[in-house]
Amino acid sequence: MKLIILDRDGVINRDSDAFVKTPDEWIPLPGSLEAIARLTQSGWTVVVATNQSGLARGLFDMDTLNAIHIKMRRELAALGGSIEAIFLCPHGPDDGCGCRKPLPGMMHDIALRLDADLAGVPAVGDSLRDLQAAAAAGCAPWLVLTGNGEKTRAKGNLPPGTRVCANLAEVADILLQDE
Repeated sequence: MKLIILDRDGVINRDSDAFVKTPDEWIPLPGSLEAIARLTQSGWTVVVATNQSGLARGLFDMDTLNAIHIKMRRELAALGGSIEAIFLCPHGPDDGCGCRKPLPGMMHDIALRLDADLAGVPAVGDSLRDLQAAAAAGCAPWLVLTGNGEKTRAKGNLPPGTRVCANLAEVADILLQDE
């Protein structure tokens, strides 16, 4: 299985310091849905792994989050792409769970549910915690410079071997070229 794991906010869609709280606030980044469509059409299994502490903070409920994801999947399907599964951490930063990135629990859950070996699986994020979770799970961390990516690169301390790309479209270009 050709598997790729994507963070959501800042990788697929615009991020917001005030959280993406409604379907109307969910706005895809230019080229991101097309990149996912190209990957799925080339046989890649695309999975999303996203921290959604807005649930724990009471900023939105599960029905609203599902509506956001329905919008994302509908817009993606219109381009011929799909997301196999969306894994999320609903906890707040101080809840002490094992699934909130930078911990690798969500990644391990993906491996278990998909019966996949994560060694070398590209995991794309825009924040250090995304890359740390990926590296801790044995994935290959990829940083995109969208969302918080520029700030993340500027701060440094990226996990060894992190690949840096301008955006998700460039990640897809590289992966599809290397096939």
